[in-house]
Amino acid sequence: MRGVVMTAAEMGLQDRFSCVTLEEKDLYSGNLEEITLEGVTDVLHKLARRRAPEDMPKAVLIFPVCLHHFMGCDLKYVYGELEERFPSIRFVRCWMDPIMRASGPSPDQKLRRAMMDLTEPGEGGAPLSFLGDLLPLDQESEPARLIRAAESQKDGQVFDAGPKQGVRPARAYQIQDCHTLEEYMALGSAERVACRTSTALPALRAAARRLRKEPLYLPFLFGYEGIRSQIRELSEALHVSPAEAGIDPEAEEAACEEALRRARQTLSSVPIAIDNVAVEHPLGLCRLLAEHGFNVREVYLDAFNPEEREDYEWLTVHTPELLICGTIQVEGRVLHGEGRGSGRGQYLAIGPKAAWYNETPHFVNMVYDGGLWGYSGIRTLCAWIEDAFLTEKDTRELVPRKGLGCACIL
Repeated sequence: MRGVVMTAAEMGLQDRFSCVTLEEKDLYSGNLEEITLEGVTDVLHKLARRRAPEDMPKAVLIFPVCLHHFMGCDLKYVYGELEERFPSIRFVRCWMDPIMRASGPSPDQKLRRAMMDLTEPGEGGAPLSFLGDLLPLDQESEPARLIRAAESQKDGQVFDAGPKQGVRPARAYQIQDCHTLEEYMALGSAERVACRTSTALPALRAAARRLRKEPLYLPFLFGYEGIRSQIRELSEALHVSPAEAGIDPEAEEAACEEALRRARQTLSSVPIAIDNVAVEHPLGLCRLLAEHGFNVREVYLDAFNPEEREDYEWLTVHTPELLICGTIQVEGRVLHGEGRGSGRGQYLAIGPKAAWYNETPHFVNMVYDGGLWGYSGIRTLCAWIEDAFLTEKDTRELVPRKGLGCACIL
């Protein structure tokens, strides 16, 4: 549990995390169910003694571990008993079983599904809600603008197509808009449900079936044709045209070209490294930058996303010198040779792992696409790349933080 404890401490949220410790005798005594049940009950009773009734948690996420799997623990019984003892609390069925990841859904995918299970069906919500995404969608992105246009249309208002930095929608459409559990549960009442990451897609499809909604998959792509196609799909789903949201694809693409030109001019021939922690489609980003003359030299990932096959094939033809680096190879940090972290030839990295392996203070400190999307996302990323080149960061201070990016979610 070391990593979880570290994250809770870094976020200052130790009061929202508790452990039930399993001992060896609990494994062969045959009462793993009782140990788990009474342990959770004891935690909640201790909370009740310290808090007013209105401050008690409305939802509790329980993470059984690998041993519960191995010992065949009857978790259905455990959850049923907990729900009888604490009828006002929603108990979320999570799993902490990384050694089971070789088959079936990963722990990450299971957790996203467990979180989506809290949403409830209904009508009258936002035109569309995003489920399972870790970072909030940029309010100036095309989906946010289309949602606001559809919301205005529904309410009989005139949509203001200008930039809306920091604007909160009339109705919540993602977890980061929600201040209460009830608001989060109401995300299921949206007319359509969507996600922006492939990790959340299986859970989204399951939630959509339960909620009787149509799912939409809208990842952050780097090809103009793919972005145009997504905008058309989303516009049709929301019954609002891109023009009504102030979106002109030709003008947007021209603005992207100008942003890419400026960034390329700033960086000159500086070598670039990209990792799959920063963006879910790193090969797509490699291709976009390579097409615009950037010196893309390395990409860090451990597996190829099938969605990027076309980009992979393009890169093998046009950038055969591109180096594919596995992030699980810890010795990679010393294999690059001397001089990586100093001098004019140092790398610019997009993502924390690429920065760490290259020992460079010039990096874009983003994870999970940074909430970016579409044309606006490309332009914002170009601005971040320029800033990363011009401003040094403390790599050894920033990258090792286990909870990197978490505080902004909450």
